[in-house]
Amino acid sequence: MYQFYEEYCLAQAEKNRLRALPQIDATVVHDFSSNDYLGLSMHADVIDAAAEAARHWGVGSTGSRLLSGNNRLTEAFEAQIAQDKETEAALIFCSGYQANMTVLASLLHKRVLNAPPLVFFDRLNHSSLYNALFLSGAEYVLFEHNDMDDLQCQLEKHGAASRPAFIVAETVHGMEGDLLPLADMAAIAADYNCFLYLDEAHATGLYGPRGYGLSTTVDLSPIPHLVMGTFSKAIGGAGAYIACTEGLKKFVLNRTAGFIYSTAPSPMSVAAAARAWEMVGTLGEQRQRLFATSSLLRQRLREAGLTVLGDGTNLVPVCLGPEAETLALKSALLDEGILVSAIRPPTVPTGTSRLRIAVNAGHDDETIVSLSDAIGRHMFGASGRSA
Repeated sequence: MYQFYEEYCLAQAEKNRLRALPQIDATVVHDFSSNDYLGLSMHADVIDAAAEAARHWGVGSTGSRLLSGNNRLTEAFEAQIAQDKETEAALIFCSGYQANMTVLASLLHKRVLNAPPLVFFDRLNHSSLYNALFLSGAEYVLFEHNDMDDLQCQLEKHGAASRPAFIVAETVHGMEGDLLPLADMAAIAADYNCFLYLDEAHATGLYGPRGYGLSTTVDLSPIPHLVMGTFSKAIGGAGAYIACTEGLKKFVLNRTAGFIYSTAPSPMSVAAAARAWEMVGTLGEQRQRLFATSSLLRQRLREAGLTVLGDGTNLVPVCLGPEAETLALKSALLDEGILVSAIRPPTVPTGTSRLRIAVNAGHDDETIVSLSDAIGRHMFGASGRSA
């Protein structure tokens, strides 16, 4: 039966979609592929916090939170998250994928809701959210990405008010590089009595008055909601959290298999994330500089005639279309010591393969100019337009 799996890989390779683990390349000078947006993964204070926790609590949690894996360190961090996210409670998970897939599936369970729910779902949502839908078996309706008019149209068309209804979206989209019009979505959710589920994976650490997410810029308290975020991007570590009411936390503790049956995160990763989380509130200057350099890159690439998606984020997708062309440009940049991510279907829609450039706080204007010039050279030739 191995042949079936081998044939699948061959078919993917023919379409330039076969994935492989990247080789660790010591020649990389400028890394634009990392999600470590604030550089906290290598911060001395964060590393010291992890080491201290390992000495005190050990390197492993030894079991699920409901058995041997709970500790005061994790509970204190959850209390801090809830305070900074302006919610009643929070709960930590091992990963964002685990949290999204299992928490959302639990919320959508028809026997819990006493009726089959209807989910209004951004078409470009992350794979973990799609898999939550499939796991739950809930009926769902797609709306166009960040299109509030289409969302409202679909809510009217499908009679959202007649049954339990949910709206699911990402506040900062990792592949489109744009921001959710959250205030508009919250108002729509209130009008139609919808539960709002927000993924803040790429927003955590960068957005909001103190960096604790776009959800902190809008009063969500009048509507039922839950916010998921991760520690694996701007926080620089590993793991995830949900921020919600005390009642929802109790429900998740009792109903979500991904929490109940998973070994708790390592005390080392919890301590590192907690220290980085604390630091985030003091990094306003770094965030401001990060967005300024991201804006400069978008401006230069657009002036060169390239198709650059999104605005207002540090994620700069350069849409090239064909997979082969995208991989070729990624390879050419790597030859110059510049590492970017090549994103292909099914992660993005067919015909929209792109370079995903993640600007971080360590990139200065000179680095941005070097990157944009390199892209311009490889796209248009030495005598062509420069970015």
